[in-house]
Amino acid sequence: MDQVDQVCFRHSWQYILDTSVYPREPTPLKELRDASASHPKFFYATAPDAGQLLALLLKMANAKQTIEIGVFTGYSLLLAALTIPEDGMITAIDIDRKAYEMGLPIIKKAGVEHKINFVESPALPVLDKLLEDKDKEGSFDFAFVDADKENYHNYHEKLMKLIKVGGIVVYDNTLWGGTVALPEKDVPEAKRDIRKHALEFNHKISADPRVEICLAPLGDGVTICRRIC
Repeated sequence: MDQVDQVCFRHSWQYILDTSVYPREPTPLKELRDASASHPKFFYATAPDAGQLLALLLKMANAKQTIEIGVFTGYSLLLAALTIPEDGMITAIDIDRKAYEMGLPIIKKAGVEHKINFVESPALPVLDKLLEDKDKEGSFDFAFVDADKENYHNYHEKLMKLIKVGGIVVYDNTLWGGTVALPEKDVPEAKRDIRKHALEFNHKISADPRVEICLAPLGDGVTICRRIC
């Protein structure tokens, strides 16, 4: 991509935000996005354009029981809580409760905290615990994964048991800043390890006959999987 293309891309992305995303962004989400801007790791938050897609997918899936792996300050979590029905429930897993509590006052103000079961823990033990209950297999409609990139393949195997046939799993950051498309020599040293995991995961998903997939170039890349068997 030459300099002109890069400028056009940035302007196109801003156009999408200004025209399609921000005018429709619910007020609580904007408040949480603004509050998260002061966090030193604000870039961890789900991109608003990717969030708009998540909301659409949740509605199309008629999602009621969902899983979220990686919460941060809760932008995607609040989005899901605003979208699912009043009696829906999100099992939200993150090792950092402090970041979650930064967004919690806005979640409470929005009146959706009762839809959230926040679990402060690494995700794999929580998923294993869910799978101990046979009634939980195939009982979830939707999952969003945005943490611990090196474990995406492990999460995927467990989610393929927890998500129902026809359910949707979305993985964030599967383009990893565009580095997956670059020769390794052109990738900054700090990004190479996660890039390697992203490449391996993308290859695995592409070859998985249990899912239909789409890697959408929104935010930092979101891979949408629909379980078909």
